[in-house]
This record gives sequence, C-alpha cells and structure tokens, in this order.
Amino acid sequence: MSETSARLLRLLALLQTPREWPGSELAERLGVSGRTVRKDVERLRELGYPVDATRGSSGGYRLGSGAAMPPLLLDDEEAVAVAVALRTVAQGALAGVEETALRALAKLEQVLPSRLRRRVGALHAYTVPVPSDRPMPSVDPELLTALASACRDSERLRLDYRRHDGSATRREVEPHRLVNWGRRWYLLAYDTARSDWRTFRVDRVELRGPAGPRFTPREPPEGDAAAFVSRGVSAAAWRHRARVVVHAPAEAVAERISPAVGVVEPVDSAGCVLHTGADSVETLAVHLGLLGVDFEVADLPELVAHLRELAARYGRATG
Repeated sequence: MSETSARLLRLLALLQTPREWPGSELAERLGVSGRTVRKDVERLRELGYPVDATRGSSGGYRLGSGAAMPPLLLDDEEAVAVAVALRTVAQGALAGVEETALRALAKLEQVLPSRLRRRVGALHAYTVPVPSDRPMPSVDPELLTALASACRDSERLRLDYRRHDGSATRREVEPHRLVNWGRRWYLLAYDTARSDWRTFRVDRVELRGPAGPRFTPREPPEGDAAAFVSRGVSAAAWRHRARVVVHAPAEAVAERISPAVGVVEPVDSAGCVLHTGADSVETLAVHLGLLGVDFEVADLPELVAHLRELAARYGRATG
C-alpha cells in the first residue's frame, strides 16, 4: 500500500507539470505497466483530481481544473517562493487580502519540512522593509480581478476616473493590460472618446456597471505595455523636459537608462536622440553625466546654464 501511495504522489507531481503526458512516458517514468498507469489515474480521480485524457497517437494525460481546489505538490524552491510571496502580501502589498494571506501562510508553514521552515523563518527574521516615505494607495483585489478579466475577455469598460487634481471624469475604454510598478497598479487601455491610449491609476478607478460589449484587440502602443506606462507615468511628473543629442549608438544608450528616465531615438550607427526629463535641472544633469559619453542639449536653456555652471565649478576644482 505504501508503494502505491508513493507512486501516486510521483504521478501527481508529474501531472502538475503543465503539459500532456503520453501513457507510455508515464509508465517509463514510474517503472510500471500502462495498465497500472490507467489504474493510478482512476485512483487520482477518485481522490478529486481532475485528470483529463485524450486518445490517439498524440494524446495523453493532463491535470485539469475541477470544481474544488485539490492539494498541490510543491518542490522545495516552489514552497519557499510561495511562502515569501504570501508573507509579502500579508505585510500590505495588496490591500484587503492580508488576513487571507496570513491564513494561507500558516497552513503552508505548518506542513513545511523543518529544513524549509528554517529557510523561510530566516528570511522573515532577517529581512526588514524600509517604511514608505508617504502613504501608498490601496487597491481593491476584486477591482484588479475585474480589470484583468476584462483585459482577458476583450470587454469594454465604463468607469469613473479621479484625476490627480481630484476632479472626476467618465471614460469608456478598451482595457489591454494591468501594469504593476512597485506597489502601484496601472491600467493601460484605449480611450474610445479620445481615440488614443491612456494610462489609469487603478486606485483612482471606479467601475460603472458590468463590462460592456466585446471588442477586437488593437495592437499595443509601441509593442510594450510596461515601457509605455513607465514612460507616461514618469513624463507626467516631469517639470523639465529636454531633447539631447548623444554621440553614441542608441543600443549602448538604451542599456544605461530605463524607460522611466527617457526614450532613445536612433539617428545613425554612431548617434541618437534622448528625450528625457526630471523634476529639476540638477537631476537632469546627473542623469546625463552618468551616460559616460559626449552629448549636446538641443533645447532647455535652464539646463544649458546649469551645465555651464557645473563645468566652471569642476574646472576650478581641478585647477
């Protein structure tokens, strides 16, 4: 009986890999006959595991989704990763699910082997988060789920959106992707009234009614939702914008900056244009100095004046 139980656990571990397993391959992995594999599959089904089977030369077995959540088998690294993720959520990374995350974490830690419990305990005991310098917005998990479902199903949304200045506006959008940046969530969507892509902070979104009719998904802006959102969010906060000619290949410059700092536009094999900005010209000067290559400021006289002041100061420091 113990041999059968051990074999069932090995079979379940194989089936939890997201692929289809031919019966012959399962039999070879388990060192049993095909008939035994079929019997073991039936035993798993009796225990509540929905094992789907397809016939034919390309058929096989796959673990499907059922009406209830069956037990999972996790390897060591997976178990530690889940425990760390649950503790992070329990500390407030996502508002509204802290208590649920703690309950799940308690169940997981109760069954962890001692060697893994020590690893998870060490991570908890010797990891200290730095408190945020300002309150972070909270996001309703149900709202995130509703937005993600609308993105998946290509369903239009009607929503009320609160701008940065507190004013409210009503929008009808075609949702594309949710983007997570630190502890903030953004919705990238096509605004049908404005005929353009827009980024919405999820904590300022309030859905109005159920999702609307389906739409044909559009090509995402510049092919990368995360880069588009990070550029848009950063640019919205810039007080000073600059166009800078950089004497280096675009690929080399792009490796030194993130999309949140600026957009690199190739000119030729030896040069590019950097569209960037910051809240102050002092910060802009630091970013440009860290490029480590020659550049020319094409506009923004305030930045040019500050760079000349820096050049004179550095000249005096080395004279």
